[in-house]
Amino acid sequence: MANPEMESPANSSSRSARAKVQAFGGFLTNMVLPNIGAFIAWGILTALFIPTGWMPNENLASIVDPAINYLLPLLLAHTGGKLVAGNRGAVMGTIGAIGLIVGADIPMFLGAMIVGPLGGLVIKRFDRLVENRIPAGFEMIVNNFSIGILGFLLMIFSFSFIGPVIEAVNNAITVAIEALVATGFLPLLSLINEPAKVLFLNNVIDQGIYYPLGFQSAAETGKSIFFTVASNPGPGLGLLLAFTIFGKKTARQTAPGAAIIHFFGGIHELYFPYVLMKPITLIGMIAGAMTGIVVFSAFDAGLVAGPSPGSIISYLALTPRGSYIGIILGVVAAAAVTFVVTSFFLKLDRKKDNDEDLASSIEKSKAMKSEGKKVLNFSNDNENKNEISKISFACDAGAGSSALGATTFRKKLQKKGIEGIEVKHYRIEEVPEDTDLIVVHKDLSDRARNANKHANIVTIENYINDENLEELLNELESEHQK
Repeated sequence: MANPEMESPANSSSRSARAKVQAFGGFLTNMVLPNIGAFIAWGILTALFIPTGWMPNENLASIVDPAINYLLPLLLAHTGGKLVAGNRGAVMGTIGAIGLIVGADIPMFLGAMIVGPLGGLVIKRFDRLVENRIPAGFEMIVNNFSIGILGFLLMIFSFSFIGPVIEAVNNAITVAIEALVATGFLPLLSLINEPAKVLFLNNVIDQGIYYPLGFQSAAETGKSIFFTVASNPGPGLGLLLAFTIFGKKTARQTAPGAAIIHFFGGIHELYFPYVLMKPITLIGMIAGAMTGIVVFSAFDAGLVAGPSPGSIISYLALTPRGSYIGIILGVVAAAAVTFVVTSFFLKLDRKKDNDEDLASSIEKSKAMKSEGKKVLNFSNDNENKNEISKISFACDAGAGSSALGATTFRKKLQKKGIEGIEVKHYRIEEVPEDTDLIVVHKDLSDRARNANKHANIVTIENYINDENLEELLNELESEHQK
């Protein structure tokens, strides 16, 4: 078994870089996620009242353009600024975004996701610079005029420079992807999407690229295939069904529950550990995702907004008139192809599992047991070294797999009669400092350590049924009975 202390500098650097990209994706998610309701409201408005909608209404359709050009980008900028510098950052980001919006001819989603945090960063740096230097009684005037002056400068800069640059970049990306659509090569994006997803970079792709392009396209046609390129729940369903039938031991037992939650709840992170456990199944995921895009394209299908979470319920709710057949067939076809390909590899690899799994499971069990005990022994000179009062489950956005894991673990504590332990879920960067233990997926562990440098971390591979979680549960039960 590899010694973590002997990890090569190249591997360490690679993991650190991935953690930083994951953190960036998490930031994008936390900028978009609070505003998903507004995007869905715009999608419903578009699906109902534009000329090709369910109930065409010229008067109500007049809201569509102002909403996508002003409301949605301003919300993104406001949230982005707030993430960086609280309410003052939110105001700065919004001021900067209005210059950006007025200075461009396209919906400024990408621009707002840049200018919002930039505004927050500017005012945050200013506040640090003048901290403890403002004369008593002048705090309010400095606070107000600093936002006024710096906001004015950012607004002009956004109008004159950032807007035109973002528009040019956006046009270039749009032309490139539209060329893929026109030539029928759009399915090739799955070669990038699927590996990136299982490395927890799905939010970078969706929120950073496909959503902005999708909304721009939907504003013109009332729907967009870009919303389906990386969010199709079909491949994940096909993978988990294959493990349900042809998987072994724990994988076979946990896959049915994971399939239900993934497909109907939209938590795609649940299937990531299964792919990481057998990387060759990534071929099935890519094949299924490609098939889904081919079907969506053939039926000219698309969604009116980004499906968040990426469940079949969200898909059907955001499907416009005339796209239901294409959307349903695309999801079903993606699931079927992934199921067939994954099943082939699972059956082909079955004997190898029998020969090697036992030894690796024993080693894995020992490592997990050792890690679990180490986690609980915080300090040799602390009288209450084994007392745990707060456990935080953490994930990329703090609202998907971590929420599921926290709820499941909390119920297990209740069943065993263990009281006095608070179990909650958070975004990795927002875990409270008073947390005793952080539970996080192993592929997000570097990011968790970067954000919580002095925290005790338990790494897992499956948020529903993980041996390391069981070991932790047993340790807590033992301590509770003393």
